[in-house]
Amino acid sequence: MSSTIFIQTPFQSKSLNKSLNTHFVPSFKLPVSLSFKPRTAAFSKRVHIRAGLIEPDGGKLVDLHVSEPERELKKREAASLPKVKLTPIDVQWVHVLSEGWASPLTGFMRESEFLQTLHFNSLRLDDGSFVNMSVPIVLAIDDLQKASIGESDRVALLDSDDKLIAILTDIEIYKHPKEERIARTWGTTVPGLPYVEETITNAGNWLIGGDLEVIAPIKYNDGLDRFRLSPVELRKEFERRNADAVFAFQLRNPVHNGHALLMTDTRRRLLEMGYKNPILLLHPLGGYTKADDVPLSWRMKQHEKVLEDGVLDPETTVVSIFPSPMHYAGPTEVQWHAKARINAGANFYIVGRDPAGMGHPVEKRDLYDADHGKKVLSMAPGLERLNILPFRVAAYDKTQGKMAFFDPSRAQDFLFISGTKMRTLAKNKENPPAGFMCPGGWEVLVEYYASLTPSDNDRIAQPVAA
Repeated sequence: MSSTIFIQTPFQSKSLNKSLNTHFVPSFKLPVSLSFKPRTAAFSKRVHIRAGLIEPDGGKLVDLHVSEPERELKKREAASLPKVKLTPIDVQWVHVLSEGWASPLTGFMRESEFLQTLHFNSLRLDDGSFVNMSVPIVLAIDDLQKASIGESDRVALLDSDDKLIAILTDIEIYKHPKEERIARTWGTTVPGLPYVEETITNAGNWLIGGDLEVIAPIKYNDGLDRFRLSPVELRKEFERRNADAVFAFQLRNPVHNGHALLMTDTRRRLLEMGYKNPILLLHPLGGYTKADDVPLSWRMKQHEKVLEDGVLDPETTVVSIFPSPMHYAGPTEVQWHAKARINAGANFYIVGRDPAGMGHPVEKRDLYDADHGKKVLSMAPGLERLNILPFRVAAYDKTQGKMAFFDPSRAQDFLFISGTKMRTLAKNKENPPAGFMCPGGWEVLVEYYASLTPSDNDRIAQPVAA
């Protein structure tokens, strides 16, 4: 992912608040030709220095776990309830919901929440305020499962090994409008959308919503559970480090020195703004990803090397896994990524080129406009409290032998190394230009591609944790 500078859109938006309030951070020092001015005096007050972490959506974090003394009772109750089998991705969504990443949601969406998400990208709270919610978090069932539930108002949710994961209470069953869901979430119904093919195309024709009672914290037993910090745990860690600002970086790829430049420069600029101890949340996505993405376990090895090699400072960086599955839904999904980080305590969010995007499944082009994600994020209802961080493009400066911010006045001095080029080099055990990625991190990538068979290199299987 590369990042670009971006400016406010000049048009007026018919938003829920009846006016356009972008929330880019206005205090960064930009080149005169790309100066940034707040639209209003009120806007200039959005960025302010204060102690304490940002409040979660709805005022408090949701925790859907059953208390330990009640677990055996709930297990006995579940024995007599209708059963619904969860896919591994369904379990990931239970994980997301249970820890409060989607606060104030208390379970899989009922129809009113589903429709608000599809059509407004937000949820209205009881007090009339809005929180952002851009992707449906729903559970599909088929006709046989619906019939087996009958008139019951509760169901037991089991994983693929028949282990009880949760009880869904006060349930509501409604039709699963697949085409509408796909069209509204992705902006297209073109075949080949990875998440659609994995979770929607062959899913049941009904959705079941309700409140979750999660029997125990979700564990994957893959050696990475120590990195899966909940929003509560992250907030405690930020407080332990005396953070007065938290800036989040979402990624699903290995970290190269261009990414590191963005992150370290962000901290420098936040210090210039008056913050005393801004902390980076390096937050790789850990749920479902498409087949040709580098698997989570290898990405985490690479991220650890980045810290070991001193590219990022371990004292001011928290590395944690974000448990959400990946939609690849561009401007729609990037709002979810940002909203979830508010609940984890982040009040700044780094966004770059084509966030949450992918190549078009049929045509040779990006599925989404590369600039729309960050523009949408800056105007999204319910994200007004989040400060969006603007950046210039980072590329390899041949004159300095390192990643640097692109200078269009000497464009010939810069080399853009795409993800495809990076993967090709690693597969062929060739080194990138010195200064593109730390040596330890590059070795991990080379080792990963060397572990694959030739057929794997054409379509890399991504295991889904459960």
